[in-house]
Amino acid sequence: MVEAVVVWVLGAVAVAAGAAVFVVDSMARATYALAASFVAVGLMVLSLELDYIGVVIVLMMVMEMAIMAIYMVMFMGMNPALMPMEMVHNKRGSLALASMTFAVLAAAVLLIPWPERLGEPSADTTAALGEAIMGSHMLVMLAISAVLFSTIVAGIVLANPRGRYDRLGADLGRRTPDDPIRGGVGR
Repeated sequence: MVEAVVVWVLGAVAVAAGAAVFVVDSMARATYALAASFVAVGLMVLSLELDYIGVVIVLMMVMEMAIMAIYMVMFMGMNPALMPMEMVHNKRGSLALASMTFAVLAAAVLLIPWPERLGEPSADTTAALGEAIMGSHMLVMLAISAVLFSTIVAGIVLANPRGRYDRLGADLGRRTPDDPIRGGVGR
């Protein structure tokens, strides 16, 4: 009974925070709302005793949202907490598409015959889930994760070839950078 209440409360938090992403007026608030929604989903998964997947969801989504906020400041040159912005473009079209998608998914949930459970659940659901998802490809996925991380680092290095140290030199307290691209005058 308590577990069902926890799942329903976390589900409500996830939906409310997900809706808040499209209601708030700044990118930072939208980022935090999205992180709250994903954390609620991760906690729901944890309450279903899928410990590994739940922790991975929470850690991955929190780090993803933190990285997104850093990119907003670093590449967009903005203060994401203060800059108002519109999160939804083409509101009528978006509302129509979202309503249609919801109706199709709700109809599918209600009309598709769900299979009956065969057998008993595994004693270690986390290991069973990992085996079902990855199977014999676990080593490949571990190797790919290192390659993906290297690709992300290389993308950042290539996207920002000149950092703040390159523009300001050794004197980071200088107010005007020596930046000919943006019209800086230097010293």
